[in-house]
Amino acid sequence: MTTALQQAGDMRQPLGTPAALLMRGIGKSFDGKAALRDASFCLEWGEVHAIVGENGAGKSTLMNVAAGVYVADGGDQSIDGEAISLRSPLEAAAAGLGMVHQHFRLVESFTVAENVLLGFGRKAAVKTLTDAAAIVSAKSSEIGLPVDPHKLVANLSIAERQRAEIIKVMLLGARILVMDEPTAVLTDEEARTLLSFAQRLSRQGHAVVLITHKFREVAAFCDRVTIMRHGETVLEGARVANVTEAEVARLMVGDALTVAGRPLSRPGDVCLSVERLSARATAHGQSLNDLGFELHVGEILGIAGVGGNGQEELVACLLGLDRAGAGAIVLDGQDISTAKPDQRREAGLRVIPSDRFDSGLIRELSIADNLALTTVASGSFGGPFLLSRRAMREKAAEAIDAFDIRGATPERPASLLSGGNAQKVLLARELDHGLKVLIAHSPSRGLDMKAAEFVRSAIRRAVEAGAACLLISEDLQEVMSLSHRVAVMNRGRIAGCRQTGDVTPEWIGGLLAGHA
Repeated sequence: MTTALQQAGDMRQPLGTPAALLMRGIGKSFDGKAALRDASFCLEWGEVHAIVGENGAGKSTLMNVAAGVYVADGGDQSIDGEAISLRSPLEAAAAGLGMVHQHFRLVESFTVAENVLLGFGRKAAVKTLTDAAAIVSAKSSEIGLPVDPHKLVANLSIAERQRAEIIKVMLLGARILVMDEPTAVLTDEEARTLLSFAQRLSRQGHAVVLITHKFREVAAFCDRVTIMRHGETVLEGARVANVTEAEVARLMVGDALTVAGRPLSRPGDVCLSVERLSARATAHGQSLNDLGFELHVGEILGIAGVGGNGQEELVACLLGLDRAGAGAIVLDGQDISTAKPDQRREAGLRVIPSDRFDSGLIRELSIADNLALTTVASGSFGGPFLLSRRAMREKAAEAIDAFDIRGATPERPASLLSGGNAQKVLLARELDHGLKVLIAHSPSRGLDMKAAEFVRSAIRRAVEAGAACLLISEDLQEVMSLSHRVAVMNRGRIAGCRQTGDVTPEWIGGLLAGHA
């Protein structure tokens, strides 16, 4: 007898209609460890199909096989009924499949238009930068994701880089569009615009794959859902209307998911004081205007706000990457306003950056090397000219075990880690001894429910052990679930601050909208 959930997975198509993308029995291993095991997926024309699963479940790997980034070890694939064996993204693009990756693949020293022109190669329709800029502007206006075609990618915000990636793939003529966590770097309004576009695209006969961990996106914008766990497909092609969030969560994690409440420990003395801080805006940000707050030992202070309101500038000033124009930063009673970044770190200031690969880890280096980056200069692993690789590997092995970095070895390159495992490497490094204040910038961005809860639990434990955390996030649920107090950042200043229990939708909504 079949269950209702199994019946929900029935993916029969109209007789004679070939699938847009069909994948059967796909296997893929890295360093002898299986990332995909007999995985299957079927995408129909005219639908938005979600793939969900915890980090490391194989979602991105499966779609990277479909997009020609990886070559499968085994299995069969077809596009529109025609058997394929793609060996590069160029071959996938020629077959009508384009993928927008979670971690951006743009040339930073090029403009947006130059990146698009690079993608077109020698196609006759687009030969000049003027042509490329024109079509970027047109497509940008069409889908409601503004981006300046003449702007260097290096000067774009994270959200703008995401838009450039989406526009580039769409302009290459993809009939099948795969988006890997596309809304992780977007505001709610930008996400709705993008996902509404995905729906319109599917209604026009295209096929869209949405890799996501947000069930509300699945429920609101997707037609069907496929669930993966440990490299296997555990539910394929279920109609979204026939599944519940609880069922999806259970199939994703395979066990009960315990979500701890907000920490209740009483805050101690002030450990970080920011007084009347002002700073110039970055090329894509917001200046800081007379900004101030206090953070206490044993406290998590959450800073909510729409991206681009000075969050990046605040983090840069706190870390010493940019010099404040005015104001003071006092850490544990010591004025560090003019201290260098390494001096601030030595004083106990640590960070989980908003982009774990761009600012946190070096992709090409091993886990052991990445963990040692911040301590090797102090002689922790030997002298400056002769490092103890054995000691580094032992330290990494301890971190891998303590932080449950799955499928990893000390010498495994960071580039091969899933988003959740990469974030665990960062946690292992930043929560090491000497921590006084942790700046956690969007720590669960792009992570599934289980990985996100692991990260949040690690932050809670560090704070309960005597540290403090400044949590900066655009995810209100994350801020509310973790923080003792909630502050709202708008136009480069703290617009208001309350105890979490006193926060109301009206209060926080008004401050986010600029109604101080």
